[in-house]
Amino acid sequence: MQTRPTTIAAAALAAVTLLLSGCGSSDGEDLGKDGIAGADTGASASASPSPSASDDDIDRPEIKLPSDVKNVFEGGERRDPVKDAVLADNERMINSIDEAITVDAEEHPALKFYSRENALIAATNYVQSFYEAGTTWTGSTRYYDREVTLSGESAATVTYCGDETESYSKDRKTKKVKKTPGDADDYVSYSARMKKNTEGVWQTTNVVSERGAEKCQP
Repeated sequence: MQTRPTTIAAAALAAVTLLLSGCGSSDGEDLGKDGIAGADTGASASASPSPSASDDDIDRPEIKLPSDVKNVFEGGERRDPVKDAVLADNERMINSIDEAITVDAEEHPALKFYSRENALIAATNYVQSFYEAGTTWTGSTRYYDREVTLSGESAATVTYCGDETESYSKDRKTKKVKKTPGDADDYVSYSARMKKNTEGVWQTTNVVSERGAEKCQP
């Protein structure tokens, strides 16, 4: 079985459980905003985003992953500008969590920029579990079969699959990589709820996952 844990959805089997699973996690532990610097779980948002907000107006925090870490996002709408914006911020959410895991820094501002509510709490706990275990990850994770369902002007659900067969656990100090053969559990199904805030950012509020999901198998 692959040893690189699932991105934040491994934190919950339902919206309220927030239980973390996978390599180096601490099941049931709620570290809240003290878990990761810059991940204050009280990020504000509104259900009534400004109609004048556009992507060009948004001052986004930079996200930079290490050279040995790569997330590949396949497909997408590419026809509907709203759905495209949702998918783009979903990608940024995933990258923001992986940056917080793989890049040692005093602050990770992108984490709370793209996640809030249950998703931010789960993400903070998930990231902290890597530091407590002395691990990080390396390799490539592929995301595919991505679909967006809109609910009005400021809410959406994104469903997608993740392939972790080429992502591996790495010791934080020794840099030793633990490579194991992939199996069915390395294919994960995700469902992310997202809301648009006053700045026009589609923030993730909750993620539910199913590891070993049949619909994501090759």
